[in-house]
Amino acid sequence: MLYSISYDDGWTGGTRGRAGEGLTRTETFRTEGEALTRAFRLLDEGRHHAVSLCDGSGNVLCGVRLQLKLGFHTE
Repeated sequence: MLYSISYDDGWTGGTRGRAGEGLTRTETFRTEGEALTRAFRLLDEGRHHAVSLCDGSGNVLCGVRLQLKLGFHTE
């Protein structure tokens, strides 16, 4: 089964991009572990928004559910 990570790449570079205008990136992984590792790195960096993980069946983890799956603690 393939897993994909989608995330907002944040601010665009250059002077032509408007503030808050970003690109949605999607990366595909062969295993859940690889996808979760990448999602953890994206969230840990704190620069990416709207990170979600989708499996081949269409199940999506995002927001608090994804953070809890990755071991982030709520305050």
